[in-house]
Amino acid sequence: MGQHATGQQATATAQRDKPWIIRTYAGHSTAAESNALYRKNLAKGQTGLSVAFDLPTQTGYDPDHELARGEVGKVGVSIAHLGDMRTLFRDIPLAQMNTSMTINATAPWLLSLYLAVAEEQGAPIAALQGTTQNDIIKEYLSRGTYVFPPAPSLRLTKDVILFTTKEVPKWNPMNVCSYHLQEAGATPVQELSYALAIAIAVLDTVRADPDFDEGSFEEVVGRISFFVNAGLRFITEICKMRAFCDLWDEITRDRYGIKDPKKRIFRYGVQVNSLGLTEQQPENNVHRILIEMLAVTLSKRARARAVQLPAWNEALGLPRPWDQQWSMRMQQILAYETDLLEFDDIFDGSKVIDAKVEALKAETRAELERIGALGGAVAAVETGALKRALVESNARRIAAIERGEQVVVGVNRFESGEPSPLTAGEGAIFTVSETVEMEAEQRIRAWRAERDAAAAAKALDDLEAAARSGANIMPVSIACAKAGVTTGEWGARLREVFGEYRAPTGVTPETVTSGAAEEARLLIADLGARLGEPPKLVVGKPGLDGHSNGAEQIALRARDVGFDVTYEGIRQTPDEIVAKARERGAHVIGLSILSGSHVPLVREVKARLRREGLDHVPVVVGGIISPEDELVLKNMGVAAVYTPKDFAIDTIMVGLAKVVERALAKREAEGEPVRREEVF
Repeated sequence: MGQHATGQQATATAQRDKPWIIRTYAGHSTAAESNALYRKNLAKGQTGLSVAFDLPTQTGYDPDHELARGEVGKVGVSIAHLGDMRTLFRDIPLAQMNTSMTINATAPWLLSLYLAVAEEQGAPIAALQGTTQNDIIKEYLSRGTYVFPPAPSLRLTKDVILFTTKEVPKWNPMNVCSYHLQEAGATPVQELSYALAIAIAVLDTVRADPDFDEGSFEEVVGRISFFVNAGLRFITEICKMRAFCDLWDEITRDRYGIKDPKKRIFRYGVQVNSLGLTEQQPENNVHRILIEMLAVTLSKRARARAVQLPAWNEALGLPRPWDQQWSMRMQQILAYETDLLEFDDIFDGSKVIDAKVEALKAETRAELERIGALGGAVAAVETGALKRALVESNARRIAAIERGEQVVVGVNRFESGEPSPLTAGEGAIFTVSETVEMEAEQRIRAWRAERDAAAAAKALDDLEAAARSGANIMPVSIACAKAGVTTGEWGARLREVFGEYRAPTGVTPETVTSGAAEEARLLIADLGARLGEPPKLVVGKPGLDGHSNGAEQIALRARDVGFDVTYEGIRQTPDEIVAKARERGAHVIGLSILSGSHVPLVREVKARLRREGLDHVPVVVGGIISPEDELVLKNMGVAAVYTPKDFAIDTIMVGLAKVVERALAKREAEGEPVRREEVF
């Protein structure tokens, strides 16, 4: 990856290139179950680990915290303390492993736990290889697992970079992650420019540290890596990766004066696009994944260093081990059965490729100048400018699919097909047992009871002192790990020092969308006339799920069709959602939950509505929800359920209007008033 071909011809190389690191993104339930999964995957030929952590771990909560309810072990593995990390890597020699950890706000803490376990194994930390994603800026724009405000968050990122450069020199302390930007709607130019702007912001922060040794800057730059996305626009994605390589070389040479070409190489890993995976005809996703993988492997000059692929059924639910194995076999067949790695770059000298690369570079430079004029990536995040731009580009993408201008096979064209035998039968989709959460709560209480409480308390006091003084957070975090401090305690103590943050949603009166269909507008207007006011929709995201794309687009389209919309962003408690519904006089509540925790969270929202005398307000739910769970939700009284197959947002708007109409008809039949002034 990032290696320049020696000639313009597609000639065979003297020696076959080494394949990229082959990974699957994995982790669920408990450390013990995830450990068993990792060892099985390694036995199947996986050459590196990529750890998925659950949302409480990513946002600094223990499994028994109120906000962790329903989220433990769902989208990844729960790691609450050193004992969990020890179990996660049992019988996996860290000295020989290359481990990627998708972790951001709590990256210093999870890295500290990893280093403590490596030390227990007798592995010299200077020899450890792997990556902490540690890209907090993109969390404010896309994935939503941030905790602290931007300034202290960047300080933690910087601390990890400075510590690892000195103590763990083979580690990649930051993975600038454009993957989630594309998932949030970024165009290729936005993905290029936002990622590069983030890298610039981080490097500038490192250089500004008063204790920074300028002599180590080349090493710092050389250890920055990237994690990118590859979509289905195959040629554009190949050109995007070549543009990334050229632009990073240019920035590190011209802006930062890095002389060693090896330190300027654009080193990146990739997971190909999950956004385009479909619930309809899900077997087609296998072809999509393969084509997207080719975009980051065919060009030797811009080849990924590590590849992990989603599973074909991720739009349906959590993949099983077999589903992950299927994706791993794609990589192995390409790497070991084909002759791809025997040739120089097959695209060098192509006029078509060169022209597209140059066009992308020119547009990206212009966008970087615009971001610079706003004060850089952090300032553009704080003002909401970048988030609003992503929301708008995502709205354009969805509208193009709705109109049929962007073809999605099996969704808006060629919709007729045979039922997929791959989705039939019991166990077709992996689910996490609700007992996982209860068992995790019991284990962490036992851990706290059995540790040296005085040692843990002192370690936390030292952590707070370092955070307040500006000292590097890593040494005290490692001491906390060894003293038995928990993830929630580490997070809570730093929340006390740094505070918490709520990023702009991108949903503003100024946000430009493609508008809505006339049918939906008229229907909502008629409903408003019946109510005596515009129908009121409260869009809520309960739990810790930070993937807000769907909620944002629903809120915007609802605004466009005539709903009075309230949307206040991610991480709301059921109490907050119900309180907002009462305050606003909501006629319908829409809940967006993509973490798999929909059943317990909806149960909680419905219980609070009953307690507050608001059970007449209908609730609709959107997310990755299986047919079985859809029945469970409807038995709870949920009025409608929407999943990825429901891509036509105007149709959803019509559905919301009908939900409100049914609720009103029911109340009228029972002799209750329906106008807001009579109800509230």
